[in-house]
Amino acid sequence: MALPQPTPDDLRDTAAFEALMWAMARPGTVQTLPEGMADLALALLDRETRVHVEDPGLARRIAATGATLVTPDRADHAFCATAAGAMAALRLLPVGSALYPDEGATLVMPATIGAGARLRLAGPGIEGQASLRLGGLPEGLLDLRSARCRYPEGIDLVLVDGRRITGLPRSVAVEVL
Repeated sequence: MALPQPTPDDLRDTAAFEALMWAMARPGTVQTLPEGMADLALALLDRETRVHVEDPGLARRIAATGATLVTPDRADHAFCATAAGAMAALRLLPVGSALYPDEGATLVMPATIGAGARLRLAGPGIEGQASLRLGGLPEGLLDLRSARCRYPEGIDLVLVDGRRITGLPRSVAVEVL
């Protein structure tokens, strides 16, 4: 009996999903994507997801997943390519509710991992505390994120730097040092 063999796309999507899973399970750790931000979209999205996306090229790739393109206030996921776009989306993305925290959105945006402001992270998935350097974030983004995250409600943040990603789940407290 022959077993089905994964395609290169299957392997890419699995690797991207695994990188995202570890980035969110161990906040502040840096994981590696096969190619970049588009990997996350292709691994996460399907016909049952609603997504906001800024970049027209990425929007075309996302359309192939069957996901519905929507405004940020209706999105399950937002893929932002600019600081201004990320701030605008963060203001509007759903945060879920105490009964349905899974309705909180995920914001995927660029950042410079390993440079910039030093952050102290604390919360689930972190033994004690962790530190992380992030640059390229828009002024006020972390404050706005903190104001919108009242666990279990909130927005998960995934930061992408080329092929590297790190995650800040809604359950993690972030302090700028």
